[in-house]
Amino acid sequence: MPKKLKMIFPVPMSEATRPLVESQLPPGVRRPDIDVEFVGAGRTMTLADSYYDMAIMEMAVIEAGMRAQDEGFDAVCINTVSDSGLAALRARLSIPVLAPGQSSFHLASMLGHRFSILTMWPRWFPLYRKTLKEYGLESRLASIRSIDVRPDTEALLTGKEEVVFARLEAEARKAIEEDGADAIVLGSTTMHQSHAYLAERLPVPVLNPGVVAYKLCELFLDLGLTHSKVAYPSPEAVKDQAFSF
Repeated sequence: MPKKLKMIFPVPMSEATRPLVESQLPPGVRRPDIDVEFVGAGRTMTLADSYYDMAIMEMAVIEAGMRAQDEGFDAVCINTVSDSGLAALRARLSIPVLAPGQSSFHLASMLGHRFSILTMWPRWFPLYRKTLKEYGLESRLASIRSIDVRPDTEALLTGKEEVVFARLEAEARKAIEEDGADAIVLGSTTMHQSHAYLAERLPVPVLNPGVVAYKLCELFLDLGLTHSKVAYPSPEAVKDQAFSF
């Protein structure tokens, strides 16, 4: 019987957005023995453009994932580089819970000495600084570079490829040549459409964070691994009703 994986996109998905989000994991990436279910989180669209929005997104992701184990899922993959809800879901669940930021930052540290995060706009910088500090990886960061383009949670990068891809490449080259980066991490899973373009043109590894996190889910399931419950102890009492608002 195939394993079941819940992939949590941090905001609600429309019928137009769903195929764009799901295209992160094309048939050649997915395995037939793992069923992936993409779900949108919450009821409010947010761009994570402030600490206020970050808190809303955190609550939405926790609510979308906290019953995954009871629903029969074998793993949870959070589909945002902010890693929203990661620690809380690891406390609530015993099944593996993975996230793109932690997964990609650590993998980038294995591939080179210092990596740069390539992102859409500066308002996301606090997301990365927060998680890098938590993971103890600040010394491995060469830079965070942005093309200063407001993200589109509906169309993602569709229709903007000609302009956006070239600007991303230009900033990535500055990260490599001026900042000393020897690996590049895309700063959002919504930027996955640019990965092939950049990977073909840049002289360093380019990490597509949604795919990296998914592949680590595969590895955890294959090896029978999950997070330490000493590090992420379960609550004495489950209070899921606190998230129903």
